[in-house]
Amino acid sequence: MSPGEKALVAGILLASAVVASRLANRLSVPALLLFLAIGMVIGSDAIGWVNFSDYGLAKTFGIFALALILFDGGLRAGWPEIRPVVGISVSLAVIGTIVSAAITGIVAAPLLGISTLEGLLLGAVLSPTDGAAVFALLRGSRLKHSVERALEGESGFNDPIAVLLVILLIEAITNAHNSAGDIALTVFNEIGFGIAFGVLIGIAAVAILKRLHLDSSGLYPVATIAFAAISFGAADALGGSGFLAIYLTGLIIGGKPIPARRTVEAFHDGLAWLAQVALFMTLGLLVFPSHFDSVALEGTAIALVLALVARPVATAIACLPFRLPWREVVLIGWAGLRGAVPVVLATFVVVGHVPDAQNVFDIVFFAVVVSTLLQGATVKPLAKRLGLTKDEPPPVASLRSTAALERMGARVLQFSVKQGDAIVGERIRDLGLPRETLVNLIVRDGSALPPRGSTVVEAGDELRVMMREESEDEVAAVFTRWRTGLVADTSATRTHPL
Repeated sequence: MSPGEKALVAGILLASAVVASRLANRLSVPALLLFLAIGMVIGSDAIGWVNFSDYGLAKTFGIFALALILFDGGLRAGWPEIRPVVGISVSLAVIGTIVSAAITGIVAAPLLGISTLEGLLLGAVLSPTDGAAVFALLRGSRLKHSVERALEGESGFNDPIAVLLVILLIEAITNAHNSAGDIALTVFNEIGFGIAFGVLIGIAAVAILKRLHLDSSGLYPVATIAFAAISFGAADALGGSGFLAIYLTGLIIGGKPIPARRTVEAFHDGLAWLAQVALFMTLGLLVFPSHFDSVALEGTAIALVLALVARPVATAIACLPFRLPWREVVLIGWAGLRGAVPVVLATFVVVGHVPDAQNVFDIVFFAVVVSTLLQGATVKPLAKRLGLTKDEPPPVASLRSTAALERMGARVLQFSVKQGDAIVGERIRDLGLPRETLVNLIVRDGSALPPRGSTVVEAGDELRVMMREESEDEVAAVFTRWRTGLVADTSATRTHPL
């Protein structure tokens, strides 16, 4: 195809994903399943629009996509939100993942007629909850706050554990010469370097971002994605867990006041959605629906074992030291959604030349679809039945995005004050803003400052100006005066901030 034809195909696929997300809300099913379905439909085993079977490329792409999704999850949560539930989250990520993998593997081995080691590998592949699926579930949810955060923390922390289990089991199956010392060193490197680089680069990123004073707010997302890449790459290059590192870096940056925070969050939210859409479509391309007849029974059985036995038992054991109410344990056990992570891990099995790897991939895919359909559609009703939904409405989207404001006919514009601007040294009340327009926030040195009429504008400030939609052109003219000319315009009717 020509470049133009490729762009057209990409545009059509992205548009179909947007439509699919709206349809998923109406059908009460996870949108990510519809993204998978799109990939399956356009793949070589259906209409044959795209012929793709490169598991190695899919593995590489999956790793980068999951890294972007994890960084966004950490950025939106922030360390202060995760800290109160970090013990539960880590316990679920470590103990829960290992126990879930063990139970699933022990059941899968005789069911599929494979060795115990191969069964444990299948269990390890299916053991992690999926960050993309969990984060999508929690967007706008009304689950109890502590349950939300525990699930979110678990989905960020358990990927490194699952990856480590899969790598060790693949090596045990294909190379039986690894000693206990080799295994211990691998575990130490993965966890140790992952934590070290995640924390150090996160702290350094916050300090640097506060001192950069970039000319455009659009450059701050570029800086944050650079820090994310450095965190993941440095840890991975030294044998550590890049997933753990990038999630911790996101948590640290997300928990601190940084310049252009709304721009950064909006950018990474969009990037994470793009990564999810592209990842699930790519994984859908690898699936051959004609293979489902041979794995449907086994895949369904394993999905039921995972959802009804392995995950609940693992959750109960992991939560035991924290004395959680039984209702919360039940909900956490049921809300451990599967998604892209197990399917990406299944590509590790194929690339690692494990015996009968293609069959394992097909079983994993089918089990993930069944598990996600079963659990994803019932988590919120179960939470309501257990009394674990919040009485108050979910956080308003407009606190992080201007989309909700725009639907109500409002706009929020940002003005970055530079040294030498006419606005420097002026009081807020003297800025000459039109009627029904106000400065509702000042970001100064990375901190939010609620403005008063007497507040004096300083170089380096970022002013957030809220207005009616019809005032946008008039405010743009005011911004020009703030930069180069007289600040006040006697013809304008001024208003004052809150």
